[in-house]
Amino acid sequence: MKVKKIFAAVSTAALAAVALTACGKKDNSSSGDQALTWMEKTELQTMDISKATDETSFNQLNNVYEGLYRLGKNSKVENALATKTVESKDGKNWTFTLRKGAKWSNGDPVTAKDFVYSWQRTVDPKTGSQYTSLFSGIENADEITKGKKSPSTLGIKAVGDYKLEVKLEHRIPYFKLLMGFPLFFPQNQKTVEKSGSNYGTASKYQVYNGPFVQKGWTGSNLKWELVKNDSYWDKKDVKLKSIDYSIQKTPTTAYNLYQSGKLDAAVLDAQGTKQLKNQTGYTIRKKASTQYLSYNMAKRPEFKNAKLRQAISMAVDRPALANALGGANQVAKTLTAPGIVDIKGKDYVDYVETPKSEAYMKHDAKKARELYKEALKELGKTSLTFNLLGYDDDASKKATETLQSQLEDTLKDVNVHVQNIPKKTAIDKMVSGNFDVSFSGWSGDFADPITFLDLLTPDNAMNFGKWDNEKYNSLLADSKNTGDVNKRNHDLEDAEKILLEEQGVSPLFHQQEAWMVKPSVKGVIYNGAGASYNFKHAYVAK
Repeated sequence: MKVKKIFAAVSTAALAAVALTACGKKDNSSSGDQALTWMEKTELQTMDISKATDETSFNQLNNVYEGLYRLGKNSKVENALATKTVESKDGKNWTFTLRKGAKWSNGDPVTAKDFVYSWQRTVDPKTGSQYTSLFSGIENADEITKGKKSPSTLGIKAVGDYKLEVKLEHRIPYFKLLMGFPLFFPQNQKTVEKSGSNYGTASKYQVYNGPFVQKGWTGSNLKWELVKNDSYWDKKDVKLKSIDYSIQKTPTTAYNLYQSGKLDAAVLDAQGTKQLKNQTGYTIRKKASTQYLSYNMAKRPEFKNAKLRQAISMAVDRPALANALGGANQVAKTLTAPGIVDIKGKDYVDYVETPKSEAYMKHDAKKARELYKEALKELGKTSLTFNLLGYDDDASKKATETLQSQLEDTLKDVNVHVQNIPKKTAIDKMVSGNFDVSFSGWSGDFADPITFLDLLTPDNAMNFGKWDNEKYNSLLADSKNTGDVNKRNHDLEDAEKILLEEQGVSPLFHQQEAWMVKPSVKGVIYNGAGASYNFKHAYVAK
């Protein structure tokens, strides 16, 4: 990453963003109240921009904070706190003129210094951010995260209160998309330092600069509220007065609340997907998301055996798994989600599949058993027992139970013990390496394959299983150090081929959820990559 490189931008077909047409409660419409009742499937983990890693947290952060840009429909980059952007010819120097008059909810002005503080705090190893890999390519970021340089040397500088300068080590083709991702939003230093270790753990320890402020989240409860931010610079364009959030882990419960007018949107399970497909309000949300199995090779060295991983992959009946979970889940053939990058009129993922990788991603009971027996022989074992870790929402429970059944029925001499626990606890176990095999997923942060492939590099905190392949690492490094767009594409494709043939992780399906949404909600922007929801322009139609 330290070598100068110039990227020519890959032509991206941005993920389909859905302007959801759903809506609020009947009493809201009749009384003129602009209020929504919304749901998330899993608990809110944190409101600390530097420490967030999960979809629920980023959805919240995206609506109560604001950065240089806001991503609109189809991930279109729109000015937010930046009013003017100047990029150098080589793509390595960026100058942003900031909006005057933007304020935090405590009345403090939002300045360039808030960006500098936020970025330096995130890359500082003392903060413990798991997401510092996205800063790679910004001057000195890699050295800082490894503890070799001070956070103050990061390539970001405030020139007065309303000018921000950023220096990159090489052109980053998706840099503007990154600037619309919450990880790069500003933070109020006074509030962070005053709140101390409580920062990010509850609504009352935060200040906000986005369209809404959050109220009522205690750090562990399953209900809270977003309320229109009267200090927001563009409050005249924010129509909603409030969004009442609740966690609904069971789709049947969510749908009953939807039917009774207590939820304006509800995710559907397999049965609901089939029964309600032709009903008004039925909505498919396409996500740049892949669910996969991660094998802990540090804790369980037997998973370093490629034949064992390949056997497990071939024992999985992916179409049956996707069907059991409902929605419109798409069987995975690659780790990178389809539809995010177009190369010469063809989807990137179409270049990645090989006959060998395709064979390992297809259910073949006979071949799976053969490979499994070979692996056991090489390992000096006659059977294998392992725990399969997953979240405790209904979909995750159904997935892990289905996987358990498929693996035990196909491989015979294997015992799979399912462990479904709250998401926060499960993530802590994954990060600390306290698991055998995990069922988890990744939603792309922006429309580029690197957002998926970087997960499996040695220094990435999200590489829970610690898979490490020298050739794979070399190809990804080369992709970041070339100015030739065709070579970059080939490097990424070749790297992913290695991953799939080795089954460093086993991709299962790409998440596409079916929801019911009331027809009077308008203007909600949904993007498959990055933070999914943008409620700034949402409203309840009369």
